Amino acid sequence: MTAYLCPPAVIHGEHAVETSQILTEVRDRHPSAPWLPRIDGIAASTGIASRGWMLPLATAVASSGGSGLRTPGVAPARQALIRDGFTEQEVDRAIAALEAIPAPQTVQERTAPAWEAVQAYGERAARGALQIAGLDASDVDCLITSHSTTPALPGLDIALADRLSLRDDVLLLPATQWACIAGTRSLALAADLVAADPDRVVLVVISEALSTTYQPADDSLESLIVRLLFADTAVAAVVTGRPRPQSVLRLDAAWHHTLPGTRDLHRLDTRDDGTHFVMDRRGPRAVQDTVIAMWEWLRRRHQDDATPWSPDLLLAHPGGTRVLEYMEQTMPDGWPTDVLAYSRDSYTTGNRGGAAVFDILRRAHDAGQDAGSRTVLFAAAPGLTATAVEGEWL
Repeated sequence: MTAYLCPPAVIHGEHAVETSQILTEVRDRHPSAPWLPRIDGIAASTGIASRGWMLPLATAVASSGGSGLRTPGVAPARQALIRDGFTEQEVDRAIAALEAIPAPQTVQERTAPAWEAVQAYGERAARGALQIAGLDASDVDCLITSHSTTPALPGLDIALADRLSLRDDVLLLPATQWACIAGTRSLALAADLVAADPDRVVLVVISEALSTTYQPADDSLESLIVRLLFADTAVAAVVTGRPRPQSVLRLDAAWHHTLPGTRDLHRLDTRDDGTHFVMDRRGPRAVQDTVIAMWEWLRRRHQDDATPWSPDLLLAHPGGTRVLEYMEQTMPDGWPTDVLAYSRDSYTTGNRGGAAVFDILRRAHDAGQDAGSRTVLFAAAPGLTATAVEGEWL
C-alpha cells in the first residue's frame, strides 16, 4: 500500500462557544441536578475553554417555533375539554395557558439548519483541499464523505457532487456511520483505491456538526459531559497514487480492529427532541484494549527492522484526556514522550469526532516536519472499532 496525501483543509466552526456560557445555561436550566455542585470541576477536567460551532449556542437552546400544544394540537384539545364539560370561556383560558408553554425543538427544527451548515462547510473544505493540491473539481475521480450527526438521504456525497460540479462518472462513497474513525478509515480506503489505479485522485470530505448532540432538556451527567466536549469542524484532503509537488505524507500501511461486545459503550440515540450521544464510563478502558492491539501490530510490522522502531509523531483522535493518558501509560518503552503533543493541542478546543485526525495532521504540518519523520494516525469510534495508518513525511 502506497499513497500520497496532500495537506488537509480545515474549517472550524465560526461561532465560539465558551465553556462559561455552557455552564451558565446548564445552571439556569437544571438548578436541582445532583451533579450541579461539581459542575466547575467537571468542566475544568475537560481542559476545554472554548469550542467552535457551525451555529451559535442560542440555536441549540432555543424553544420550538410551535407551542406546548404541538401534540395533540389545538383542535383535538379543545374538543376534549368541551366533551368533559368545560365552558367555552374555560376552554379558551386552558388553551391559551397550554399554548404558552415553551416546547422543545423538534428533530427537524434542530437538524435542518445543521444539515445546511454541514453541506456549506463541507463545500468550503473541499474547495480548499483541491486548491492546496493544485487540482480542480474536474480532476476528482472518487469522493469519500462522512457526516454522522446529521442523517440525510441523499447525503453529503450527492450534495457535494452538485455543489462542486463533479464529473458524472465520479465514484461516490458515503460513510455516514464511521463517526470518529472517519479520518483514518477514509485514508485507508483512499489508499486502497489508488493502489488499484495509481492515476486516481481521491477527495475525502468530513463535515461534522457534533453540536447537534447538545440536548438542553437532558439532565443526566453524561449529557453534561457531552455538552462540554464537542466541536464542529469540516475537513478535506486529496489522496493520490503518485506523488505530487504538494504531497506531504506517504501512507504505507493500514490496520483495522473491532473489539467484540462493545457496541453499546458509546452510541447515538434518536429521541423525540433529536440526537443524544450516550457514553459509558467503560469506554476509555475499552479504547485502551484497542490501543494495545495497535502497539502489537506496529511491533510485528517492524520486528525485523535493523534498529528499534518508534514513531516520531502519533496523531491520535483524542476522545478525551483519559484516552490520551491510557495511550501514554501503555506506550512501548523507549518511545518519545511528546509524540501526542499535536493531539493534545487539538483537544484543547474540543472533540472533533471524525474530523479530528485531519485537524491534528494540519497542526503538525503547520509546525513543520522533517522528511522521513515516522508517523502513525489513529482513531477509535463507537463500535468499538479502530483504524490506524502508518506513513512518513516527505
